Amino acid sequence: MLLQLNNIFKWVQQGGQRVFLLKDINLEVEEGEFISVMGPSGSGKSTLLNVIGMLDTFDEGTYNFLDESAHTLKEKQRSNLYKQYIGFVFQAYHLIDELTVYENLEMPLLYKKLPSSERKAMVADMLDRFNIVGKKDLFPTQLSGGQQQLVGVARALIGKPKLLLADEPTGNLNSKQGEEIMELFKQLNDEGVTIVQVTHSEKNAQYGKRIVHLLDGRKISD
Repeated sequence: MLLQLNNIFKWVQQGGQRVFLLKDINLEVEEGEFISVMGPSGSGKSTLLNVIGMLDTFDEGTYNFLDESAHTLKEKQRSNLYKQYIGFVFQAYHLIDELTVYENLEMPLLYKKLPSSERKAMVADMLDRFNIVGKKDLFPTQLSGGQQQLVGVARALIGKPKLLLADEPTGNLNSKQGEEIMELFKQLNDEGVTIVQVTHSEKNAQYGKRIVHLLDGRKISD
């Protein structure tokens, strides 16, 4: 079992009332799964993804990740856990504008304290795999949306994560680029990467082997 969420509640206080972002969520994810999370805006999809990715805390419940109780870990331990095992792809790319494509890709490897020669080889490999060798010295603002998203995916994958979390990964792309990203995800999943994606698109959701529907912070079907 890669991860397990048990009875997860998350809320914010508004005017003395609890407004629930997540309500009693139970979810088990096995290694090698490809899960699509769907639901209307405000249903808690991104919140759920951030909880799984340990970017967000929750108020009640337990979270086990690779047999570690993630919710009991200190911030630093938690951060080490996700840097080691989790890759993120956001709709808004989250590339660092002041860094070149090459430096953006190298960034996650610096956390891993890898020797420079190994970092070079891994970055070269990713540039090659994504056909962006010619873009390595450019800055994100010099790239098209599709290229920025490719760099975002490459950066998420460079550390060979066990789990890839994607929030509307094709949201800003045209349909051809979107399809390329989804085909890439399918290939990665075939290679053993576990994927959880949040999507509005029925078509993209079909790439998942399992679809989880959320409504008002609750899981209504799986």
